[in-house]
Amino acid sequence: MTRLAIVVLAAALVVLFALLAAAAAGTLARLDGATYPAAVMRAAATFAAVLTLAAAATGALAQFLP
Repeated sequence: MTRLAIVVLAAALVVLFALLAAAAAGTLARLDGATYPAAVMRAAATFAAVLTLAAAATGALAQFLP
């Protein structure tokens, strides 16, 4: 497998995980009684947080890779 394919696959998995976390956060917010706009905002914040965490972890791990 080429390095580009691995990077693309990893990026797709991170986005998929972020979407799943955002969907769960939105669903839990809606079940908690939040309005639809509030639930969407919580889902969007969760999506952004997961992507930010993945970028930070990638930046930290990139220091150790050749």
